[in-house]
Amino acid sequence: MILTANNLSCRRGGRLIFRDISFRVASGSALVITGDNGAGKSSLIAMIAGLLPPAGGDITLSNDQERAPGELIGLMAHRDGLKPSLTVQENLSWARRLLGASATGIGEALEAVGLSHAMDMPVEHLSAGQRRRVSLARLLTCSRPVWLMDEPAGALDQRSIRGLTALMQRHLAGGGMIIAATHQPLGLDNALTLHLAPPAIDAGDEEPFWEDDDCEDELLMGYAPARAAP
Repeated sequence: MILTANNLSCRRGGRLIFRDISFRVASGSALVITGDNGAGKSSLIAMIAGLLPPAGGDITLSNDQERAPGELIGLMAHRDGLKPSLTVQENLSWARRLLGASATGIGEALEAVGLSHAMDMPVEHLSAGQRRRVSLARLLTCSRPVWLMDEPAGALDQRSIRGLTALMQRHLAGGGMIIAATHQPLGLDNALTLHLAPPAIDAGDEEPFWEDDDCEDELLMGYAPARAAP
């Protein structure tokens, strides 16, 4: 499985965010995207997820599975995309029905992120860091080998970040792929890096428009539906 981006450009509101971005990521590999606030990290994640069309260039995901590219991608967006009134278990059960269930059950996924005790708690009662860990558990328990992660370490304490790193490394060791936008070191060995810098201003452009990293409110659960879980 290989994801390739060729000469990607992004404009929002007619203004240039980035241009001529290219990279290639294979199974078992990670790409870490860095850059200042508003440099386009969230927009690039949205493009890869198929939720934002590029202004130029293209993205391909070649695979030997009988699944559409969108059915291979799991998204951990900047916002958690959890329904506050539902319990942790109900949120994860709904995600498994929509996205397809992996071999990792809900209980096992919650144990992996240290939230076994919170299974029956409404999400609205969780801290920001706990909600982030539920989002990670959602990736673990759904059948999506490509993980797109926007600030995965946001709101996490140092112990939880170490746990996040261990789970990401386990996913890579199992042949998965990770593309993560982050301000914080993630501790991934041998990860590729891509730094988004402000582009030069075209003659016809106004000053570059630096999007807010929180602008992708629509990217809460931007996955293609998959088979229902048994």
